Amino acid sequence: MKPADSVKERVDRLELPFNAYGVDPYGVSKWHLSTVFQVMSFFYRQYFRVKCQGIEHVPPRGRGMLVGNHSGGVAVDGAMIITSCFLEMEPPRLAQGMAEKFINAMPIASTWTSRCGQFPGLPEHAVRLLEEDRLLMVFPEGARGTAKLYPQRYELVDFGTGFMRLALKTRTPIIPFGFLGGGAAIPTVANLYRLGRVLGVPYVPVTPYVLPLPLPVPLEIHYGEPMHFEGTGNEDDTVIQGYVEQVKARIAEIIERRRHERWEGR
Repeated sequence: MKPADSVKERVDRLELPFNAYGVDPYGVSKWHLSTVFQVMSFFYRQYFRVKCQGIEHVPPRGRGMLVGNHSGGVAVDGAMIITSCFLEMEPPRLAQGMAEKFINAMPIASTWTSRCGQFPGLPEHAVRLLEEDRLLMVFPEGARGTAKLYPQRYELVDFGTGFMRLALKTRTPIIPFGFLGGGAAIPTVANLYRLGRVLGVPYVPVTPYVLPLPLPVPLEIHYGEPMHFEGTGNEDDTVIQGYVEQVKARIAEIIERRRHERWEGR
């Protein structure tokens, strides 16, 4: 983002069909976006000092699906991925994710997430977004990804297959990405699942300093070249699983390559 390019100016340049009140057909609000991105810009630039590479692989216009690894106890990675597309792309783009269902039960959180373009993870929402040439962010590991403990931070757990059927059905390219540093930002040593059920969340992560507050460690995002798959989305499970494994392998490759480069650079 250019120094003279304010958050508000970038929101104004988002190529979304906002009406005279600054609201698009999905209820995404310019005011809410400006407020949130003002905060996220601080975390992206100053707090986490995010290093982003390969943003040129994300299409500047048209449909696309950002697919990557999940880690870090809470969704720091999702927030930084969305912020990278807003700050690093020309023109800026709004990446929209499928929010976890428990967020919809939280009145304030559900309002702000929806006003910023993050919606319940229902297939019909995702299909509509992609058919209208929007940018969708997906974490196929789901909550199991953020539940990884610190020693497992670079590992990938099983991927769901729904994103692949969705990509095939809507003829959407998949842009794989590797997110590094989430496990260090929130070094989870245990997850309290019973307490999570009481609070209405999947779990409560526990860190060495008890609270799951993110540390100011450098984070990295690495986008890979788009992956294209042919099909209708109605293929046999074995075919879909094979495609999913290709995406998973590409993401693992991105993570391992960057880990190796960081080690050599010491």
